Amino acid sequence: MCGALSRRSFIGKASVGLGAGTFGLPLALNGSEGLTKMNRKPPEVWIGTVSSDGLSAENPSEMIGKMLNILEVMVPFHPDILCLPETFAFSNVADRYQLREAAEAFSGTLFAPLRNFAGLHKCYLICPTYILKNDSVYNAAVLINRKGEIVGEYLKMHPAESEIEAGIRPGPLDPPVFEADFGKIGIQICYDVKWDDGWSRLKQQGAEIIFWPSAYPAGKEICSKAWQHQVYVVSSTRKGITRICDISGEVIANTGFWQPNYTCAPVNPEKVLIPTWPYVSEFPAIIQKYNKKINIRTFDEEEWTIIESLDAELKIEGIISEFGLKTQYRALTDVEKIQKLKR
Repeated sequence: MCGALSRRSFIGKASVGLGAGTFGLPLALNGSEGLTKMNRKPPEVWIGTVSSDGLSAENPSEMIGKMLNILEVMVPFHPDILCLPETFAFSNVADRYQLREAAEAFSGTLFAPLRNFAGLHKCYLICPTYILKNDSVYNAAVLINRKGEIVGEYLKMHPAESEIEAGIRPGPLDPPVFEADFGKIGIQICYDVKWDDGWSRLKQQGAEIIFWPSAYPAGKEICSKAWQHQVYVVSSTRKGITRICDISGEVIANTGFWQPNYTCAPVNPEKVLIPTWPYVSEFPAIIQKYNKKINIRTFDEEEWTIIESLDAELKIEGIISEFGLKTQYRALTDVEKIQKLKR
């Protein structure tokens, strides 16, 4: 029950007013049809990500050169941010190196071409590598901004046992969230997927997109992180498939047989996942007011609904506030507080 209106009685009334079977289908025009008629673009963040599957090189410098060639292919998309695989410059290379030597290389000129690329093409770039901090070696991901400047770093929280034995130190258990000009982003690396603490902390701090450079693809594990935390998740792998996952856990884009080393696609930051019940009672009013400016998509068995703005001037936060909705994350956080009070 929700107030005086039960789920069953509401569905019966809704079916009479809107036609049976309306809910569970897109309730506003999807894709190009609605957008063409409106002549407006939805808000977009273009993301490019790389798989180094099948690549090898004599040395780190050559591997960086090969990565730059892949990044160049994505330039026509005018990406907002690009992501490279975990410690890519030192993997699948013939030259042998010590971890400390690899970490010290970051402060030199080895990665300068990648910084130059970001500055030239006005895009953010996530560059995973080893770095040296306070005389310790970390597996890290460095964030480079649109000017080619280093603006932050994430230190891998949960390195594998073999990494620790080789001299890698675990990073702090408080991953940073970075403020990009298109929204808040976070980073996890490879083995971090086996723990939820970093992902949860990033979501708590408002991360909207979490990037995951890795040595392997993780498949359903990565998709599950997206729907569990209602964030976009972007993998970048040294082998296998690289993915961009929607907040529902569905795959938006991925590498594959014909395009093995990169994928580039837009995501919509003006999109939220809400509980279908009880907010389904507000859907007719939302549609009546905003019609083709929004898309409402319900997942019947999960009882999730995604509400997405298709108009660059319509902010999803405004719709949430206007109709008294809660995101799935907010709803669960609120009920957890009540549960703690009543225990």
